[in-house]
Amino acid sequence: VVLRAGAAWEPEVLREALARKLPEHMVPPALMKLEALPLTPSGKLARGKLPAPNVESLRGAAPFVAPRDEMETRLAEAFASVLKLPRVSVTDSFFSMGGHSLLATQLVSRLRSQLKAEVHLKTLFEAPSVAALARRLESSPREPLSVLPPLVRASRDSLPPLSYSQERLWRLFKANPTSTAYNQPAAYRFKGALKLDALRAAVQGLVDRHASLRTTFSEVDGRPVQKVAESMRIDLPLEDFRGREDAETELLRRIAEDARRPFDLTRGPLVRGSLIRLADDEHLFIFSKHHILSDGWSESIITREVVHLYSAFARGETPRLPPLDIQYPDYAAWQRRWLSGAELETRLDYWRGALAKAPKLLNLPVDKPRPDTRTFNGTSISVSLGRARSDALNLLCQRERVTPFMALLSLFGTLLCHRARQEEIVIGSPIANRALPELESLIGLFVNTVALHVDLRGNPSFRQLLSRVRDVTLGAYAHQEVPVDQVVDTLVPQRQLNRAPLFQVMFVLQNTPMEALVLPELTLVPMPADRGASIYELTLSLQERADGFSGLLEFNTDLFEPDTPRRLREAFTVLLERVLASPDLSVGIDAVVPGFEVQE
Repeated sequence: VVLRAGAAWEPEVLREALARKLPEHMVPPALMKLEALPLTPSGKLARGKLPAPNVESLRGAAPFVAPRDEMETRLAEAFASVLKLPRVSVTDSFFSMGGHSLLATQLVSRLRSQLKAEVHLKTLFEAPSVAALARRLESSPREPLSVLPPLVRASRDSLPPLSYSQERLWRLFKANPTSTAYNQPAAYRFKGALKLDALRAAVQGLVDRHASLRTTFSEVDGRPVQKVAESMRIDLPLEDFRGREDAETELLRRIAEDARRPFDLTRGPLVRGSLIRLADDEHLFIFSKHHILSDGWSESIITREVVHLYSAFARGETPRLPPLDIQYPDYAAWQRRWLSGAELETRLDYWRGALAKAPKLLNLPVDKPRPDTRTFNGTSISVSLGRARSDALNLLCQRERVTPFMALLSLFGTLLCHRARQEEIVIGSPIANRALPELESLIGLFVNTVALHVDLRGNPSFRQLLSRVRDVTLGAYAHQEVPVDQVVDTLVPQRQLNRAPLFQVMFVLQNTPMEALVLPELTLVPMPADRGASIYELTLSLQERADGFSGLLEFNTDLFEPDTPRRLREAFTVLLERVLASPDLSVGIDAVVPGFEVQE
C-alpha cells in the first residue's frame, strides 16, 4: 500500500477499509509505515529484510469499540467470560487478547449453547474478533445444532462403566500392575503457621465432594466397572524430623519413594498424602494420586478448592462451594451411551480419512537395543526458550494466524522428521475434551489424545508448514471426542509389542487454567517429584510462564542416553531461531538449515 502525496498515516482507517474488503483472517494484525521497501539487486522485494512489527503494534493499540447490536453484545459477553476480562473491544482478536486453542474450544461450546446453532472452531480462527464473527454468523445459513443426549445423573442401581479414557488406563494396569507411569506425584514445602487440622479437613472435604476421588475399579462378568465409595477416609500421617541431621536428604528420599510407589486400582484410596514436620514453622506435604482419577485440568480445580476449604476451616467457618449437579460416573455412563454403535462409526470416519495414509511408526535412531516389549522407564531434562525467543514466537503466531501450540508442534515435528529422516510423522497430543460447560468444575479423567499428522512432503517453507499444521490441528479439535483407543484399534489392528501404536512421541502445551496454591500465613515452595517413568519414547511438555516457554523433555531411558535428548533440545532452539529470522526457510528433510544439522 502506498500513501498518496500529502495523505495522513492513519493505520486504523486503513485497517477498517481492509476489513470491508477482506475476510478477517486476511486483515493484517499490525501495520507499519516504511519510507521505502527493501529491494534485492534485481529490483524484487527483499522479504527477509522487512522489519518485524513491534510487540505493541500486535497487542493492539486500537481504541475500544463497544458492541453495536444484540449479536455483538452476546458475543462480547462470551469472549469476556472465557478470557476473564472485564470487557472486550469488538475489533480485537480473540487470540491477541490471550485466547488459545483450549479457550477457543470453550468459547465455541458456550456459543453453541447460547445461540442454539452450530458454531465451528475454524470459523473463530477465520473471524477471531467479535465484529467479524458476528458478521460471519449473521451472513451464513444457520446450521442446526448437533443434538447430544442429555448429561444427567445416572442410575445408582448398577455399577457405572469406565469412561473410554479410564478403560485405557485400566488395560495398562492389568498388563503391568506395578507400573508408576501414570502416577501423579506432588510435594510442597510449607513455611509458616500451618494449621494441620484445617489441611486434613480440606483434603478430606475435597475427597468427599468429588466421587472420582473415592473410586476404585474391578470387573464384573469380564466388564470393567467403577466402584464409588459413599465415604473414604484419607489419612495424612505426620512424622517429626525436627533435630534430624539427615532431614534434608531423607525428605528428598521420601518424595522419590512416594512418586515411585505404584497404586493398586482395585484397592482404595487412589489418593494418598503425608506430612513431615521439619521445624515448628516448616512442613513438607506429599500428595499423590493415580491419573485414572484426574487430568491436568483437574489440577486447577484441586488447587482452587483446597485453598477455599483450607481458608474456611482455618477461620473456623463452613466452606461454601457450589453444589455439583453431576459427578464423573454420570459422565462415563453418558459418554458410553453417546459414543457407541453407528454414532461412533460415523465419527471415526474423520480419523480414517485423516490418518489412513500417515505412517504409523516413527523410526527415531535409538542409543540402546530396543527391548522386546514396551517399557516405561524414563526421566526428563529441562527445556527453556527464554523470554525474547518466546515473544518473537508469539509475534510470528499472530502474524501467521496460528496459536503457539501450532507453531511449537511444527517445530517439534520438523525436528523429529529430520532426526528420523521421514517426511511424515504422527505426534500425539492431549486435549481437554471438556466441551460441555457442565464438566468444567469436575475432577476426573476427561482428557483425550489426538493424533496429529505432520507432513513435510514437497519441501515446504516453515510458513507453509504452519498453514498445514493449522488445518490438521483444527480438524483434530473438531473431532476430539473420539476416544484415542478407538482410533488406534481402527487404524492399527496389528500391534508391535515393543512400540506404542499409531504414535510414539507426544507434544504437550499446558494451557489449562492454572490456579496458584496460596494458603493464608504460608509460603509454599513446590518440590520436584520424579516418578522415574516415560509413557512414550519422547514427550516435549511446555508451558508459557513469566520467563517464556519452558518445561521438560521426557525420554525413555531404555532407548536413549542422556546426551541424545540434550542434543535434541539444542537442535530445537537452533531451529526456532532460524525460522524466527526467516519464516520462509525451507524445512523439508533435505533442506539445509544452517547450524541445525550440526546439533542433530
